[in-house]
Amino acid sequence: MKQSTRGGADTSVIEVAMRLSVLLSAGVTVPAAWRHLARDGEAVLVEAAQAAESGGDIAAALRRGGGAWNDIARAWAVAVAVGAPLADTLRSAVAALRDAHEVHDGVVVALSEPVATARLLTWLPLLGLPLGIALGLDPLRVVTEPLGAGAVIAGLLLIGVSHVWTRRLARRAEPGTDLAGWEAELVAVALSSGASVDRAQALVAAERAATPSADVPAGVTAALELSVRTGAPAVELLRGEAWLARQRARAQGRETAARLSTRLLLPLGICTLPAFLLLGVVPAVLGVVRSTVLPL
Repeated sequence: MKQSTRGGADTSVIEVAMRLSVLLSAGVTVPAAWRHLARDGEAVLVEAAQAAESGGDIAAALRRGGGAWNDIARAWAVAVAVGAPLADTLRSAVAALRDAHEVHDGVVVALSEPVATARLLTWLPLLGLPLGIALGLDPLRVVTEPLGAGAVIAGLLLIGVSHVWTRRLARRAEPGTDLAGWEAELVAVALSSGASVDRAQALVAAERAATPSADVPAGVTAALELSVRTGAPAVELLRGEAWLARQRARAQGRETAARLSTRLLLPLGICTLPAFLLLGVVPAVLGVVRSTVLPL
């Protein structure tokens, strides 16, 4: 699974796209709108403004910004290719991106809680020796001997294993960078401007930044086939499919978080708890034995 890179920076991109749609709706020309937005000096906006002034590829300039700029670039490129109104396209894109990001952020939050708890518990065994000292058991005297030193080394190794294990489990559970339902929204943009189904699908597939030759998702194809069979509006079906895709992503994220909570119990039980015994209990017990039963 791809590592998630969505975050607060993407929220600012959506805000810029919203301002851009407002400017274009007010009748501001495309070069002037980008020029106004580029006054803050952000590199992506400056490059896009320069491309707009010179008649260059604005979408290519936006893609170099990464993150949500890729999503805005795809919407812009599809709208330009089919002649869709840029203001309306950006307005629809902003609403869809905001919903998709809320789903994505909700999944990230749901996953972060069990991961944070597991990472905290991973390092708790290190408190074993200080706790023994605080109780007056003098475990440091024992760790200089072979048995005590072996217990400490084994405990530290278990902490390392638990830390690596926890990180791998968390990495596998991370949501991808693709936004749920975004493909359906882009196909709907193309179709709403009169493009044929084949051309709309080809445009969206060609504008996929990471995998330009990727196929349109099965849900999009199913919605288009249903539209052909029944005569129902394809745009409405696609936007409904986009909403369903986001709901599925939210439910899947909650399920993944629940499974992750269960799986994180494995390193806790196999590594963390034994590490606490080896670092805290064993030196303390050996210290008691040395001082009472076998005084040096």
